[in-house]
Amino acid sequence: MANYESKKWTLSFSFPFNIPSSPESAAIRIVRNLGKFSLYYAIFVWTVLFITLIPERKDSVVCLVITTEITFLYFLLLRSFPDSILLHKIIDKRVVLFLVFVITAVLLILTRAAVHLLVVLAATLPVVLLHAVVSRTEDVVVHEEAGEMASLVQQRLGDADQSLV
Repeated sequence: MANYESKKWTLSFSFPFNIPSSPESAAIRIVRNLGKFSLYYAIFVWTVLFITLIPERKDSVVCLVITTEITFLYFLLLRSFPDSILLHKIIDKRVVLFLVFVITAVLLILTRAAVHLLVVLAATLPVVLLHAVVSRTEDVVVHEEAGEMASLVQQRLGDADQSLV
């Protein structure tokens, strides 16, 4: 019982944000994080756009939901046919997403919601870029691959061996 009471536990937190040291490292981080978090950024912008359209532009919301459903169906098609050369090699996913974005923008312009779209993009893009600059999640993964988890396991095994003695 004495060993249990004398054991000290420590709690540490990893803060996944910091300011890059140079403009070059900021640019590298932006490119890397835009690739890594692109789906989350798109969902963030879509959600803000959806919320801003609800009170005034019901027809624009319908157009937004229709293009969202088309996108979901495309991704379901990709998942249903993982070996399809046409879907995965010839037709690039980024091209399809860009076309869906253009169609969505045109539909929002036709339904007189262009101002909403521009305001949402002006409000969310700085937030997305700020997150892309200060987020350093790739550093955490590098530390795990470098053996940080192995050293923690070694420490725990060493503590267990000492408690047996």
